[in-house]
Amino acid sequence: MTFTGFPDDGLVFYEGLEADNSKTYWTAHRDAYDICVRTPMLALLDELAAEFGPGKVFRPYRDVRFSHDKTPYKTHQGAVVNPEGRGAGAWYVQISADGLLISGGTWRLESDQIGRYRRAVADPVQGPRLEAEVERLRATGWEIQGDRLVRVPAGYSADDDRLELLKHKALHATRHWEPDDWLHTRETLDRVRAGWRDLQQLNAWFADNVGATTKEPRPRR
Repeated sequence: MTFTGFPDDGLVFYEGLEADNSKTYWTAHRDAYDICVRTPMLALLDELAAEFGPGKVFRPYRDVRFSHDKTPYKTHQGAVVNPEGRGAGAWYVQISADGLLISGGTWRLESDQIGRYRRAVADPVQGPRLEAEVERLRATGWEIQGDRLVRVPAGYSADDDRLELLKHKALHATRHWEPDDWLHTRETLDRVRAGWRDLQQLNAWFADNVGATTKEPRPRR
């Protein structure tokens, strides 16, 4: 499947969905979503699969059971690549009316993974490796994000090296581009591929030091 860009009609579709997040709007414009959003996203993932692995396109429907915001549809289309057997460290891409977003790292770690993450951050070899990679990414335009504790993690000291990294419960690097003409061309593929390559060392650190959770899957509510 050949990727040729995200058509402008896809961004227009999301502008309309932000204004009218209803089943009526969705049903009337479903073809625009299928043709101008979902199909090119699948094509993008298909072209990246040989290097990064197969991707998953997220459902467009929101889980509103435990949300105060009951709007039924997501106002973006995201997709993720989780390399098989690595456990932690993934790539993410998202299209919306706001443009293109790419990211890599971790978004949600279980308690056993957080424990391994913090031990690796405190390690005199692995900790500096992550610190250097985070600083390199930040210096080249990536935004470092992820859930963090406000206080010092239990078992650690306020004097610990790399305290700010220790506070993280998840960590990912993100880059965003506002809508532009290149988004409708194959240049989008080039930017995603180059960005994901730039995140390989971050993901490798998580794969080597955190890995997969050993906890039982959480039951669906």
